[in-house]
Amino acid sequence: MNRQAAEWIGTVFYIGKLPLAPGTWASLIATILWYFIFQYQDPLILPIVTVFLFLLGSLAADTVVRDSKEHDPSRIVIDEWVGQWIAFTMLPVNIYTGIIGFIAFRIFDITKVGPVRRMEKLPGGWGVMADDVMAGIMSYFVILFVYWVMS
Repeated sequence: MNRQAAEWIGTVFYIGKLPLAPGTWASLIATILWYFIFQYQDPLILPIVTVFLFLLGSLAADTVVRDSKEHDPSRIVIDEWVGQWIAFTMLPVNIYTGIIGFIAFRIFDITKVGPVRRMEKLPGGWGVMADDVMAGIMSYFVILFVYWVMS
């Protein structure tokens, strides 16, 4: 993948170049778009799109990491996008899921607890993407737990 395409994809149309908390901005925008785009879609569409974005993001992140010599550049935010959408996979599209998922994902992504930190150590684009995938999986289970407690 060429450098310009990798920057465009990795930064998700340059959201990652916002000066303050680009990962949080990307997660917030991903949450808002999830709410409006997937509200009336077949529940299987989100995981299919997310897997595609994971593969595309891994290639883009790998190109940026290789060219910049940075381990996990903060401007690469497609990983936050993918992780955030993993948290919402196969769950009801509503404001409660969005808020719980957004907060849980940001906490796991920022604190890098347990397996999230281990996944970050993978090489290249895989490491950039994998920690957010794990944060998304952990957030998914937090959402399930909250729904179970509330039922």
